[in-house]
Amino acid sequence: MAVVKICGITRPADLSAVAEAGARYAGLVFFPKSSRHVSIETARTLALAAPPGVARVGLFVNPDDAALEAVLDRVPLDIIQLHGSETPARVAEVKARSGLPVMKAVGIAAAADLDALWDYGLAADLLLVDAKASPDAALPGGNGLAFDWRLLAGRRMLKPWMLAGGLTPANVSEAVRLTGAPMVDVSSGVESAPGIKDRARIRAFVNAAEGSSGFTPEPNEPRTFP
Repeated sequence: MAVVKICGITRPADLSAVAEAGARYAGLVFFPKSSRHVSIETARTLALAAPPGVARVGLFVNPDDAALEAVLDRVPLDIIQLHGSETPARVAEVKARSGLPVMKAVGIAAAADLDALWDYGLAADLLLVDAKASPDAALPGGNGLAFDWRLLAGRRMLKPWMLAGGLTPANVSEAVRLTGAPMVDVSSGVESAPGIKDRARIRAFVNAAEGSSGFTPEPNEPRTFP
């Protein structure tokens, strides 16, 4: 069973679908280049409407302090997600300045990329293991691309972690089986159009993820955060 995060929420109907399906995390994107980008006021409305039990995650890409503060002053978030080229030192700085848990996305394409999981695991509260974007990609994530999940088989992580990248209702169970991921993150895989979530696909994804069977964690290994 894997806990689910639905990222790229843009409408109240999407948030309702997330809650009804039983997903535990809802992601709000603060990156203008993304079709899932939301304004601060829209994000505030959505965040205030999130029911208990759904953690509100704000996704940022290489934000400066002013950009973070502009959002945090208006939008009640539970977790900050950094999805750019932020260094471990910057991750620690954002955590200290905001007082919030920080999730760091780490792009994986080959075995050589796995070492970064240790470095960021020392600084972040959570890790998001995603497919590594190509150098010419317009977006650092949310591209619907997967990587070789077998690279993660049996790997121990320093922090709680999510698997992302190319996940859909059809393949999430297999992804969890191969990686042992305790949590999964999806965006384009549950959309009917860019930025438009599909209620039926969200339900199917959550059902598939919750019915999946991965590696059994140690008793003291947390499966969700917070």
